[in-house]
Amino acid sequence: MKNRINTTLDSKDNILSIYFTAGYPKLDDTMKVLKQLEQSGADMIEIGVPFSDPIADGPTIQYSNTVALENGMSVQLLFDQLKDVRKTVSIPLIMMSSLNPIIQYGFERFCQKCKGIDVDGLIIPDLPVEEYIREYKGVVESYGLRNIILITPSSTDARIRLIDEHTDSFIYMVSSAATTGVNQNFSQDFEAFASRLKAMDLKNPLITGFGIKDKESFDQVTQFSKGGIIGSAFVKAVVEQEDAVQATADFMLQFQK
Repeated sequence: MKNRINTTLDSKDNILSIYFTAGYPKLDDTMKVLKQLEQSGADMIEIGVPFSDPIADGPTIQYSNTVALENGMSVQLLFDQLKDVRKTVSIPLIMMSSLNPIIQYGFERFCQKCKGIDVDGLIIPDLPVEEYIREYKGVVESYGLRNIILITPSSTDARIRLIDEHTDSFIYMVSSAATTGVNQNFSQDFEAFASRLKAMDLKNPLITGFGIKDKESFDQVTQFSKGGIIGSAFVKAVVEQEDAVQATADFMLQFQK
């Protein structure tokens, strides 16, 4: 079966990917949020695996990680929650995790479990591309998963080309050097980065993350990339309502107009 990420990339533009933290705000909200995100028009979903020291995340996502862990979320419990996910959710699902929880669980075991529940890809922000190629790429590919790697405006052309060579889906284009959730308008620096990448004629499409908070900022980045990823703004919206499902539906309304 063709990977759902690739099918979506081939068939859609302006792809909307939403990140949320598993087990947040309540332990049993994971599946509820997943179902509502698809029903409300998300094209892909990044499932955040809670960790005590998330890489590159601002206070909103750090807080959601802390609460999810206090709720009792673990890697094994997350897999248990997702065991029947494909009965109700059909869009691409990507596990986003620091490397540490995956290593503690067992890297190959983690990939095997992902395949078993039809997860499509991984994002491991603190796994350097060289280490990925040397230690883990063979395992990831053997389970039919796509590994998505981040690039930033400070990434060298050589590094970007290396990532492009070892990617078979999309490249996560970080809009700036800031942590997630930083309120920003997309500047000339972002446009310069996008122009630089366009001139490189990469084989993989780009999807932009960091700093996208609403339909307006999503529309800005999709002028320069295949899609956009919203994380902190969505998690913040869930924080502000007691009902995670209603909060999800309300947040996604802006993309349905």
